[in-house]
Amino acid sequence: MAAGKGSGADIAVKCAEMGGTMTIKTEDLLNSIMDSLDRITYIKAEDIPNIDLYMDQVTTFMESRLKRTTRNPGEDKILTKTMINNYAKNDLLPPPYKKKYSREHVMLLVFIYYYKGILSINDIQELLEPITRQFFGTKEAFNLETVYETAFGLERGQIDALKKDITEKFRTAKGTFQDAPEDSQEFLQIFSFICMLGFDVYLKKLLIEKMIDSFHEEGRGGKGKEAKAKDARESKETKAKDIKEVK
Repeated sequence: MAAGKGSGADIAVKCAEMGGTMTIKTEDLLNSIMDSLDRITYIKAEDIPNIDLYMDQVTTFMESRLKRTTRNPGEDKILTKTMINNYAKNDLLPPPYKKKYSREHVMLLVFIYYYKGILSINDIQELLEPITRQFFGTKEAFNLETVYETAFGLERGQIDALKKDITEKFRTAKGTFQDAPEDSQEFLQIFSFICMLGFDVYLKKLLIEKMIDSFHEEGRGGKGKEAKAKDARESKETKAKDIKEVK
């Protein structure tokens, strides 16, 4: 999921001129997006240090590997000490052992880094808690590293599909606003393109939230509908019994 050098930066430069009179070359924009997608990679488990790290070392490692994925690489922070402490406080991350973080801690932090842009802290906790509970610190062959590598290993095929989808949306957007004023047409077509991408993100975010809610409903983080109904009946019966005893 982590983007390589130049991801986002080229696109930002292309889009910087979108105010006022349009000078952006839309074909150059599409080519820039495709080039950025080709450079995307992720932090492989084998690249994570095989020793426990102090917090400063964790933040330094994450900065070195993910800095170029940010919108403003010179300013944006990947992780801070406060962030990591808050993650541990909110049960997104197991506490460090003697102030040191394991490779598995780093893997969870990578997941959190990608999720935090689209999900709430509660949703991330709901999603990662079963993973952490079952696979963090296990001595079994199937462990957190297995989950991490499998999940991120799906990336390559997803990128190929994403490139096709983006190209189709781009071509569709190019066909819009044909009757708009000439000096605004190109900007409005880019606007159409952004709207389609934004709607896609919006729908996928809703789907993710719906699935996380289903985990909760099925009892992974709470109780299912039947259990809740049973609790409601028992509560009603208890209240009725209490009232009868008082009388």
